[in-house]
Amino acid sequence: MKKNKLKVLLLSVALTGTLGISAQSKKAEQAEPGKFQPTWESLSQYETPEWFRNAKFGIWAHWGPQCQPEAGDWYGKAMYEEGGDAYKWHLKHYGHPSEFGFKDVINEWKAEKWNPEKLVSLYKRVGAQYFFAMGNHHDNMDLWDSKYQGWNSVNMGPKRDILAEWEKAARKNKLPFGVSIHSSHAWTWYETAQGADKTGQYAGISYDARVLTKEDGKGKWWEGYDPEELYVQRHALSGHVWAAWNWPEGTSVPTQAYYDNFFDRTVDMINKYNPDLVYFDDSVLPFWPINDTGMEVVSHYYNRNMKQNKGKLEAVVFGKQLEEQHKEAIVWDVEKGVPSNLQDKPWQTCTCLGSWHYHRSAYEDGWYKSARTVVHMLIDIVSKNGNLLLSVPMKGDGTIDDKEEKILEDIAAWMSINSEGIFDTRPWHIFGEGPSAEAIIPLDGAGFNEGKNEPYTAADIRFVKKDKTLYAHVMEWPTNGQIIIKSLASGSPHHTSNIKKVELLGVGKVNFTRNSTGLVVDLPKNKKPNDISLVLKID
Repeated sequence: MKKNKLKVLLLSVALTGTLGISAQSKKAEQAEPGKFQPTWESLSQYETPEWFRNAKFGIWAHWGPQCQPEAGDWYGKAMYEEGGDAYKWHLKHYGHPSEFGFKDVINEWKAEKWNPEKLVSLYKRVGAQYFFAMGNHHDNMDLWDSKYQGWNSVNMGPKRDILAEWEKAARKNKLPFGVSIHSSHAWTWYETAQGADKTGQYAGISYDARVLTKEDGKGKWWEGYDPEELYVQRHALSGHVWAAWNWPEGTSVPTQAYYDNFFDRTVDMINKYNPDLVYFDDSVLPFWPINDTGMEVVSHYYNRNMKQNKGKLEAVVFGKQLEEQHKEAIVWDVEKGVPSNLQDKPWQTCTCLGSWHYHRSAYEDGWYKSARTVVHMLIDIVSKNGNLLLSVPMKGDGTIDDKEEKILEDIAAWMSINSEGIFDTRPWHIFGEGPSAEAIIPLDGAGFNEGKNEPYTAADIRFVKKDKTLYAHVMEWPTNGQIIIKSLASGSPHHTSNIKKVELLGVGKVNFTRNSTGLVVDLPKNKKPNDISLVLKID
């Protein structure tokens, strides 16, 4: 091979991650024309809709085939990591990954007890103002009747259109419907499936993703389906998969066909189910900054949503690790974390009661978040101009467990008394006071700082407002029966007018005085409305 031709070939491999694939785009779906173009400048015309700012609390069914083993998050990746917990579990229950791969886990997933209407009705009663379903995860299986991915929930597994049934339940309960899309990273996430054991009786035997072809499925349950369409692993390894979320230099770069397939699948989903919200589990947007496919999907979504809403944009798109210019175009999502300060623009925390994918040890060992923890997070987040999206892990059969149900019922009980201090509110001049309000706990990457704060005390207070009413959320019941709100002291720049009335939600009017120290509120004895927190309504 001549030297100049070799250079071209090596460049092709570097750019596409494989050989012989054209860089020319061949999208099947057409982008909706309109006001928004796939540039940051154009997308920055976005304004967060008021309905989302009012909603404050959503519940998420982060549910798919990786929940079937009940062995925790990222199972489809971790089962190929020799010696790890998921690998050991897989070996014991299913066999070796060379013989029983993740494709076969999909076949085990039947969702036989799933009742979407029952679950969404419960979530609404708990207080959810919007509902999210997972459309696909990094495992690359589409959970709808997908035109562009044969590995989908209609063709295999449950053999049901998961998104269609979730959407129907959400619309019936009059909840905005969201879909989360995680599949952009399958390219690097599945690279563990290219491997082979280094020790033991299976040493050197390649895992299924490395060697199987469509022809190998003849006579098997997956006959007619190509494993490569699921695993997308006919490319060189990146070498640093864990650091590949931002597509840094050295990462195996997807092919144009991979970008186009992501566009077609995601646009197909948007066109079929008309979600009110779309969550991308990506740093900024899918494939950013190496490719504009993510922006192309968002501009299509915005334009289509405007067309459906007679020129008014009511859609919400989420991305992570956003810079300021990105926050003009989409809504910032913080994973398992909360910023330390009040934010100018609406944002969202996403977190879960246990593991993102169902983990039986979370149930057996009792490490779910309590209702108290969830409500305290919600209060803190709302005071900082954010929303909370809570995942309630589901078992493979489509149910939630009794401990999760108890947590949800406890949240519902708190909401039945205090929801007016959450929904339809806006931030006050300051988000709060007390030791926790003064602490700075840096975010770690996409978030990941939850649980690092000191335990809340009766001095930890969060504020929100609604019209001329101020709500003061007090995180703990004081042992002396008295609350002092320093930010409402006489002469405070935050509140210069008179205070006419103070009520304790769930009880009624309470006595108060106002002096240079603060607003001093005397709580009634033996009338504690709940054990999670208390809310003072101040007129």
